[in-house]
Amino acid sequence: MLPRENNHPRPQLTRHQWTDLSGPWQFAYDDANAGLRDNWVDRPEIYDRTITVPFPPESQASGIGDPAPHPVVWYRRTFAVSQEDRQGRLLLHFGAVDYEAGVWVNGQLVARHEGGHTPFTADITAALAEGEEQVVVLRAEDQPTDLTQPRGKQYWEARPRRIWYHRTTGIWQPVWLEAVPETYITDVRWTPDLERGMLGVQVVLNTHPQRPMHLRVRLSLNDVTLADDTYAVQRRETRREIALEPSGLTMSRDRLLWSPGNPNLIDAELTLIEDDGSPDGKTLQQDVVQSYAGLRSAGFSNGRFLLNGRPYYLRLVLEQGYWAESHLAAPSNDALRREVELAKELGFNGVRIHQKVEDPRFLYWCDRLGLLVWGEMANAYVFSSNAVERLTREWMEVLQRDYSHPCIVTWVPLNESWGVPALERDPAQQNYVRGIYHLTKALDPTRPVIGNDGWEHLASDVWGVHDYALDGGTIRERYATPESLERTLYQTQPHYRTIVLPEYRRTGEPVVLTEMGGISHAPSPGERWFGYGTVSSPDEFLAKYEDLIGAILDCSTIAGFCYTQLTDTEQETNGLLLADRTPKLDVEAVRRINRRTSKAIPGELIANIQTNMEITAFQGSGS
Repeated sequence: MLPRENNHPRPQLTRHQWTDLSGPWQFAYDDANAGLRDNWVDRPEIYDRTITVPFPPESQASGIGDPAPHPVVWYRRTFAVSQEDRQGRLLLHFGAVDYEAGVWVNGQLVARHEGGHTPFTADITAALAEGEEQVVVLRAEDQPTDLTQPRGKQYWEARPRRIWYHRTTGIWQPVWLEAVPETYITDVRWTPDLERGMLGVQVVLNTHPQRPMHLRVRLSLNDVTLADDTYAVQRRETRREIALEPSGLTMSRDRLLWSPGNPNLIDAELTLIEDDGSPDGKTLQQDVVQSYAGLRSAGFSNGRFLLNGRPYYLRLVLEQGYWAESHLAAPSNDALRREVELAKELGFNGVRIHQKVEDPRFLYWCDRLGLLVWGEMANAYVFSSNAVERLTREWMEVLQRDYSHPCIVTWVPLNESWGVPALERDPAQQNYVRGIYHLTKALDPTRPVIGNDGWEHLASDVWGVHDYALDGGTIRERYATPESLERTLYQTQPHYRTIVLPEYRRTGEPVVLTEMGGISHAPSPGERWFGYGTVSSPDEFLAKYEDLIGAILDCSTIAGFCYTQLTDTEQETNGLLLADRTPKLDVEAVRRINRRTSKAIPGELIANIQTNMEITAFQGSGS
């Protein structure tokens, strides 16, 4: 069973023994890009600073706090390896390094990786030196003005403005070591099948098995055994479907399903066993990993979003995942948990991650505590073959990493035509959006996909509309009836952009206001500020919030909303919380507004909404 406070950097594939390499590293700027030429790998005297990993050097939490552009940076540290760690393979994991990384251990190149939001692993066994002390060096390159690079809202100029914020360079997620056997599990993927009461599992090994091997899969929910099966492993990839049959207990469907109101997580222990093939089956090695899964489905039908086959109203809030002191890196695992709790306390049942691929530990808390997630890619800003290749390659890694999280219910590869600025008229850009939509559906057919969120739709399972109207009357005028919705989608331009391209027609996809609100307190003279509309007091803020949310909930054509935004971010001061996560408004009052029933789902009961948002409801459940 997973520990209650799961600090492992990769919560869905954990081993009990791992070594955290966070903390102080040696550090150096390489503004002349001379490090490779002058062999900084073997020159410890070059590293003239100390940085706290995993915080980026632009942030105060790193101990450096220099936001100026430094395209190339170097890291160095030593670590110890015991004799026990040398019995099999030793893996070095990086959660995320922005943007291009090279890694050396004891002077040997062990890994290269491109992509600022996705993980990579190096098998460093062959590079280990005699004795305990080992040296790891990392070079990161993150060109601030390269607009083909998927960068999200990291600004390319020295000083952030409008909706953009300071950059994050280099290591910004955990670094850790794991000792594993010669043959070990590299990936576990879970696919629920609600109709048949089955849970599909795919297990991938690092190599094709050379001897007879078996895989034991044990599943349980709240200490009740659901399955305990053993399979022969004959190739690198093993796929099985497991019937969920609790022993000695009859479980209702709702006790097995995952939802925000009942975030039931199925604990999994997978044991890979290699034996010598003799009659007595002597065990040569085994790899034991802990994982978990959620039994749930996500879809759409007749203009409604479906969770577990039933209409479900989306009450989302935009989540930038940015902290003033640590930028894209979370200050701590506790901060990630608290972020999820705050969203739920405010009465939201989900978050739309915005222009960032979130830390897996955040997704773990969404899984564990019950919060829906829309997973979004950090976008590039120009259209070119290089930009397309970079984003597509990294997006495929995102889908691989996060496929098994039950909290994720929608994928968003592109937002507001970022990286496709001529989408209305350029067939190449149109084909790119269609292509990334269909590629996402091919790699994950279990979730809805929005090809391009906000406007200019031409391939989407959900029509996300960005509408920052600041009065409820305008919202009702645009969305209250099917006729007004049709007029808004095909004629009105709420954000001065075409919502739907001419040849694309709606065939039952739900419409969600995926950005709305954006209310800010009026700025003081000279204050750096960006927002979509201002109010003069907390009372006026709350009244305006109630006016907007109430109007949306009164519109039977709308399947949900996403309020902009959860927290203030740099000069974008339209959060419900300050940048330090202090609430601007009475939390219970906001929660009450968000709890109101929607006319979009006539049978929706307020008691059910409260259940889906009640934080105390999950204290006894989960893994």
